Amino acid sequence: VQLQASGGGLVQAGGSLRLSCAASGRTFSSSAMGWFRQVPGKEREFVAAINWSGGSTFYLDSVKGRFTISGDNNKNTVYLQMNSLKPEDTAVYYCAADQRYCSGYGCYRMVYQYDYWGQGTQVTVSS
Repeated sequence: VQLQASGGGLVQAGGSLRLSCAASGRTFSSSAMGWFRQVPGKEREFVAAINWSGGSTFYLDSVKGRFTISGDNNKNTVYLQMNSLKPEDTAVYYCAADQRYCSGYGCYRMVYQYDYWGQGTQVTVSS
């Protein structure tokens, strides 16, 4: 199974970017997919997740109202629309796939909940 993330880049504060992540592999399926981000010297941080069974979405408080996660379970693809970007959003963004049960935000925000990870895409927001 491989997750391929794309869409990162350099943008000015207030701008927008759309990240994409496609999963491939024989008979791959997931119960949810998510996005995390990481800056050097810090732990990987949860950003957003989407549960395929009910379409529920979960967000880090600081991105609520600015970021939107969406996707297509049949195509094993997830997106992250990022609007009103701020310099503090600068990080490497990783997509991840979860094949296990999770009851809600408490577990979706945990790195260990996810079974597969993409390679990361750099997002840089200039002030």
